Amino acid sequence: MTSASTAQSADQAGQDLTDGSPPEGRSPASGGVPGVVRRRLATVEARLDGRSWLATGVIVAIAAILRFVGLSHPPGKIFDETYYAREGYGLIDKGVEWNYKDGGASYVVHPPLGKWLIGFGEWAFGYADAEHGISVPGHLMTTAPEFGWRFSAAVVGTLSVLLLVRIGRRMFRSTALGCAAGLLLALDGFHLVLSRTALLDIFLLFFVLATFGALVLDRDARRRRWARALEAGLDPGRPGRAGRPAGGWRNWPWWRLAAGVLFGCACAVKWSALYFLPVFALLVILWEVGVRRSAGVRRPWRDTLLDEVPWLVLAGVLIVVTYVGTWSGWLLGDEGYYRLAERYPNAPLSDTPVFGALNNLIEYHKAAYGFHTGLDDPHKYQSWPWQWLLLGRPVAFYYVGNGPCGAPSCASEILLLGTPLLWWSFLPALAALAWLGLARRDWRAGAILLVVAAGLLPWFWFALDGRTMFSFYTAPVLPFLVLAVVYVLGAIITPAGPPGAAAQPGDGGPAAARGESDEVRDRRLVGGVIAGAYVLLVALCFAYFHPIFVGKVLPYAEWSARMWLDGRWI
Repeated sequence: MTSASTAQSADQAGQDLTDGSPPEGRSPASGGVPGVVRRRLATVEARLDGRSWLATGVIVAIAAILRFVGLSHPPGKIFDETYYAREGYGLIDKGVEWNYKDGGASYVVHPPLGKWLIGFGEWAFGYADAEHGISVPGHLMTTAPEFGWRFSAAVVGTLSVLLLVRIGRRMFRSTALGCAAGLLLALDGFHLVLSRTALLDIFLLFFVLATFGALVLDRDARRRRWARALEAGLDPGRPGRAGRPAGGWRNWPWWRLAAGVLFGCACAVKWSALYFLPVFALLVILWEVGVRRSAGVRRPWRDTLLDEVPWLVLAGVLIVVTYVGTWSGWLLGDEGYYRLAERYPNAPLSDTPVFGALNNLIEYHKAAYGFHTGLDDPHKYQSWPWQWLLLGRPVAFYYVGNGPCGAPSCASEILLLGTPLLWWSFLPALAALAWLGLARRDWRAGAILLVVAAGLLPWFWFALDGRTMFSFYTAPVLPFLVLAVVYVLGAIITPAGPPGAAAQPGDGGPAAARGESDEVRDRRLVGGVIAGAYVLLVALCFAYFHPIFVGKVLPYAEWSARMWLDGRWI
């Protein structure tokens, strides 16, 4: 592992958000590519790096242990598991969300994919619902039913840590910083609680992060494509196709199309994923303009729009197809809510083949949208967007005031609370990220800030209408807030160098071999100590609060000592 390529000056190889000057000094006839262009188009090498994957495996193992050990505790359905565990089983059993008490389809206001995933865990490990007299064994093995409906959340939560490690490594060109990002996410109480509970938000987090990761891979793939073409003698100043890399299906933006599928999955968990769509599309356009500027294309904006908009449209089609596909149980059966017009005579439904089903699905969506926009009933744990990053009102998923703890009074709680030291770092990190991003003209800072803004700012608008909201609405931006912190840690470790002086991907040799001065080496050492101390303090803070993340029985005095903001956390 090396911190040689940390958050410094965008590596000066990826200034594609703002760098508008075409490279000079190329001789197209000879096919020579200036070194500055090579650096700007450089990406993390695609070859397998055993050491980085070993480090990744250690971080993922830590995340998995924290998420799977004691997953069946507490017994029974906690918080909104009352809805989602039952709806997941209904999807596996009936193909639609089912009300076993009334013997009919349930009216639900979220798409089905997250509940399908919960249901797969119940299918694999068994499901039981004493209230409705249901007890079925698992198809793989039979465990405590709580393990079944929480299993998929734990798997996806662990995989999201894996994604963040690899995304961080690719963006920062540092295995150490990528692992730091994954470790911070693994040690966050907010992420841990969502990973151990059958709610939808951890699935939304995963698919939004996976979409972003696919777009980063698309960015690198397109840059490699241009680099190969320039090495082969391409003259980007020539008009038309003659000045563009070769086409063909092998050069299609496959990662961008994969991002379309993944984003369709995100929308099929919760509609709030749509807030990220404009930003993801904007990032693709900006990155494509940037690579053309770096290559020396005369009209990068025009060529980008001509070349890339059709692919974005195709990705949009994949989003829609994927989303509709997750409703297959509803579309292919007759039991779903609003599925048949004859059962709902007062609704504008139709039983016309094919088109009638699509019309009814649209009407269902209209009804669900009306529910969301009119959601203003007060709730004990509701909060406002400006409170979220300050941990102003966490949500209690579970609380019991008794149990064996060796004290006269005991308490056991699962509190959806971010690790305080980490979360209270987010706002300073975002401010520093904005400053460093502008000073260094860094695409990474811009991308992180845009995604965070997409995930948070819409809720401020809804707050004006007094809509009921909860802190777990921040879930999909959490990995990007962690990336903001890690970016700043990287800036502390490594000062910005002059243009073109950045370390190259995979540069892990000794500092002296890289030609670094004693001052730079000392800066790296001191910065590394500071960053390591910060991660250690976050780990200690996480360990202190861990009992109230997993519902451990504590003496009441110890539980109360962890309520740092008193009534706001109770």
